[in-house]
Amino acid sequence: MNSIQQVTRPLFGHRKFWAARFGPAPFLPVSRAEMDTLGWDSCDIVLVTGDAYIDHPSFGMALIGRLLEAQGFRVGIISQPDWNSAADFRKLGKPNLFFGVTAGNMDSMVNRYTADRKSRSDDAYTPNGEADKRPDRAVTVYAQRCREAFPGCIVVIGSIEASLRRIAHYDYWSDKVRRSVLPDSKADLLVFGNAERAIVELAHRLAKGEKIAEVHDLRGTAFMVPSGWLPSGEWEAVDSTAVDTPGPLVKHADPYAMVNGQNSPSTATETKSSGEHAVHIVSRAERLAALKDRRAHTVVRLPSYEQVSNDPVLYAHASRTFHLESNPGNARALVQAHGERDVWLNPPPIPLSTEELDQVYELPYARRPHPSYGEAKIPAWEMIRFSVNIMRGCFGGCTFCSITEHEGRIIQSRSEDSVLREIEEMRDKTPGFTGIVSDLGGPTANMYHLKCKDEKIEAACRRLSCVYPDICENLGTDHAPLISLYRKARVLKGVKKVLIGSGLRYDLAVRSPEYIRELVTHHVGGYLKIAPEHTEEGPLSKMMKPGMGAYDRFKQLFDRFSREAGKEQYLIPYFIAAHPGTTDADMLNLALWLKKNNFRLDQVQTFLPTPMALATTMYHTERNPLRKLSRDGEHVGTVRSGRQRKLHKAFLRYHDPANWPLLRETLKEMGRADLIGNGKRQLIPAWQPAGGRGQPPGTGQIHKPLAAQRPVRQPVKAGAPRGRVVARKG
Repeated sequence: MNSIQQVTRPLFGHRKFWAARFGPAPFLPVSRAEMDTLGWDSCDIVLVTGDAYIDHPSFGMALIGRLLEAQGFRVGIISQPDWNSAADFRKLGKPNLFFGVTAGNMDSMVNRYTADRKSRSDDAYTPNGEADKRPDRAVTVYAQRCREAFPGCIVVIGSIEASLRRIAHYDYWSDKVRRSVLPDSKADLLVFGNAERAIVELAHRLAKGEKIAEVHDLRGTAFMVPSGWLPSGEWEAVDSTAVDTPGPLVKHADPYAMVNGQNSPSTATETKSSGEHAVHIVSRAERLAALKDRRAHTVVRLPSYEQVSNDPVLYAHASRTFHLESNPGNARALVQAHGERDVWLNPPPIPLSTEELDQVYELPYARRPHPSYGEAKIPAWEMIRFSVNIMRGCFGGCTFCSITEHEGRIIQSRSEDSVLREIEEMRDKTPGFTGIVSDLGGPTANMYHLKCKDEKIEAACRRLSCVYPDICENLGTDHAPLISLYRKARVLKGVKKVLIGSGLRYDLAVRSPEYIRELVTHHVGGYLKIAPEHTEEGPLSKMMKPGMGAYDRFKQLFDRFSREAGKEQYLIPYFIAAHPGTTDADMLNLALWLKKNNFRLDQVQTFLPTPMALATTMYHTERNPLRKLSRDGEHVGTVRSGRQRKLHKAFLRYHDPANWPLLRETLKEMGRADLIGNGKRQLIPAWQPAGGRGQPPGTGQIHKPLAAQRPVRQPVKAGAPRGRVVARKG
């Protein structure tokens, strides 16, 4: 195994596989009959997915499938197979190279269960929204069925579910720490994050006859190795507890002061010359070069699965270490023991360049569901078919969100021309287009082409967020490229309006009033969603979100530019209920803020702990991984009991009479009975309507729920619900 800091091959720099002679398929085949029509005797790669097959770059199986097809491989799709037997997994035959297994655009447990662990009644990624078309822990089940269908076949797992379960992780639905998905699925390789580079390189290497057991040097991959295994060469293992001590805090030697591979508290070393002592000053460039070389040949050993299962402090420490090793520019390999074997994780993949991202999104997608679904409606498709993805990644670092763990913090943006070409293609190819582009966005609406001002600083950075507690002075916040894109998109022939549906990072937007003016004047359809998440410093500090001052500044500009445009428009704020670090008093203060600002929340969802998120670590361990850990360090309060979770939701829906009995009881317990009554400054009335749910005569009715949020295009975002609520002005 060579250094993992290898030169990255251009994504489309490989010589195409011989099957490129068949050309692109109208749709990737889902049956033997379609394979016959294409003239194929077999598939080189078969992708198994828990979603309906929609040939559109917003859906992972289509994006990876078309990318592999562009490399010359014959790719088939097995969509939503019956997992009760191996029969469905045999229908395309044994792949020549490997099975690629994914749960779909969402983690299967998030897809199937609510934050209260109740079964969901629908599935947006299934024809007609039908539920129960995928199993729990779909990656593991599908991988095992592939093995059963064709013993000895190569199985590669990926997508949001595999990414978020690549090491030992807390599983909310079983309320315990589970092993990495690798040993459970018995897969040969796990690809995490945006897997384009790894999956393309892997396919070409396997096609050339390389054994899967020898593929150990691909960034963005994880695999099982014997206990204590190290690659050949000058590699060393470093115990993570020596890097970030989860016990009494001690001052460590400067890790940058290294000479000949040794740590030293000084930048000076002594050398003997002519029998005398001489001092050699190690330059900063030498130190950094030595450090870079050392990091490229170092693996950090995390506490084992058995250790983190039994010790909350070690779990929090492992989580903190994992996140600190997430920057592709400086991340080291990680290893974690699972019994007598180790899970080895290479550093994250190198982000795609703008040119590479353009090529990926401009592959020959059909841009619609596979014809086999007939007239069936697929909710996820209906909600995104008139939107365009312009970027990926997020440097916000919100602890409750899984974008960081999956896509990373470095923003990857498409070119303006590429986005405009996709809008035109959507206009010409997508049935039902009326001239309304529903969104130009991604994980966020306004991080397009934002990046660190210095690539060297970016490569060395170990911050968990570029915008918390304040926006980094090295972060470029120029919204001019996005403004230009909006203006050119809205004047394209056949385009009547371009709306922005992705969540807006308003603390960045206030740095560019001109962007807010453009957005408010031309791209808001009456409502704009933003996410303060909370009003109180306690929970906000655990979320790594800005205070309400940024919200207030944005609202002032939003209202001002709406008036200047002659439009009546409203902000739709999102809030999280029951997030770690939130007290009953915090929720009361949020409820009072909502009433003061005349907001009534229509849809409420509590915090949902997704695997490997930092907030999930807080929920499970009651420790704060945002700081150095110690045995007697900061404890984080969590909301676990059914009554308290119900209470926090009740505070958000203070206007619902069904919640008044619980709120009255709680307010009395908190010594805030003064908030019970009919005054403007009181939260809830003292009376209860008959039946507990109606309102007294003469009062307005509670707003009906807003339309369900549309599933976003990015797989990670769909797999990372934030436990939010949707609000409407009362």
